[in-house]
Amino acid sequence: MLPTNDDRYKMVEKTMKKLGYERSALIETLHTAQETFGYLEIDALKMIAKRLRLPYSKVYGVATFYHFFRLKPKGEHTVVVCTGTACYIKGANEILDKFEKKFGIKAGETTSDAFVSLLSARCVGSCSLAPVVIYDNKVAGKLTSQDALDKLEETLS
Repeated sequence: MLPTNDDRYKMVEKTMKKLGYERSALIETLHTAQETFGYLEIDALKMIAKRLRLPYSKVYGVATFYHFFRLKPKGEHTVVVCTGTACYIKGANEILDKFEKKFGIKAGETTSDAFVSLLSARCVGSCSLAPVVIYDNKVAGKLTSQDALDKLEETLS
């Protein structure tokens, strides 16, 4: 039984059914839910946990661990600052601080006008380019904090 008559839940259910309701279907199911809803709604996470016979804490943990999953609707623009070891050592924390001050939000939040979502990622796998910022799915590396702000202005204009 689905939580509502919302057809979006049927799409998520279809993915789980195709994968035999196996616990290993979790990540693919989360991708389907995010594509369908635009983000991972709490009710969708609860439904996925129940249908895949997983603890809700496991489903929530996976959804919050990977940077490509969102628990809130994203903004018109998305900025992801890598905070992995190489990026952190080369100043990613300064870049993230400047972005947070500029927008008045913390990493993981979206501006009240839904214009920008600011995210941080544990690692984006581009350590040789550290520090790395992803602006609307475009990777920029070897940035100073001023370079990062300039690139941000360019992306948002």
